Amino acid sequence: PLCCCCCTMKAIIQRVAKASVTVGEEQISSIGRGLCVLLGISVEDTQKDMEYMVRKILNLRLFEDENGKHWCKSVMDKQYEILFISQFTLQCVLKGNKPDFHLAMGAEQSETYYTNFLQHVRKAYSPDLVKDGKFGAFMQVHIQNDGPVTIELESPTGLSDPRQLTKLEKQQQRKEKTRTKAPSEYTKEKSSSRSKDDPSASSGADGDVSSEREP
Repeated sequence: PLCCCCCTMKAIIQRVAKASVTVGEEQISSIGRGLCVLLGISVEDTQKDMEYMVRKILNLRLFEDENGKHWCKSVMDKQYEILFISQFTLQCVLKGNKPDFHLAMGAEQSETYYTNFLQHVRKAYSPDLVKDGKFGAFMQVHIQNDGPVTIELESPTGLSDPRQLTKLEKQQQRKEKTRTKAPSEYTKEKSSSRSKDDPSASSGADGDVSSEREP
């Protein structure tokens, strides 16, 4: 069974001047100008969610071009670095004032998924320009946001279950057919007959609020 509709992969993408990760007293990763991405993996995420998020992150136009025009270039266009941080708390659901993380993928499964996610990014981009923190560790993340520019991104709802997606597509198609379908001759005749029998049905008479028209 599917989880609730909010069960999607989530990312907080920040344009940074620099960023780094420290575990204990040791700095384990750092980047210069580029993106810092906090990634929250849900229990419903699939390969399709992964592909969508990787494509979006690499192609978001968050940087200026050579003429200084904003929102023209992606991190790939500029050949900047990306720092990924696994962030299960993005899947938080509040129960009163207490955070609940049941929508987050379990630790063992999510570590495998996250590793595959990073491999997918490195394959699509450049391995040397993709950095990450330490999965499952208590980290100090130092981010110098450039702008500031912060983007929230989620994978599309429903992609995790092809059957559900097909069902939604069919429902949408039926709605579109209903909207575009011309009234039948029977409907026209019935409407005409009702108007003759009851003039108030189309004249906005007292007691028929639904038929009132603004001038």
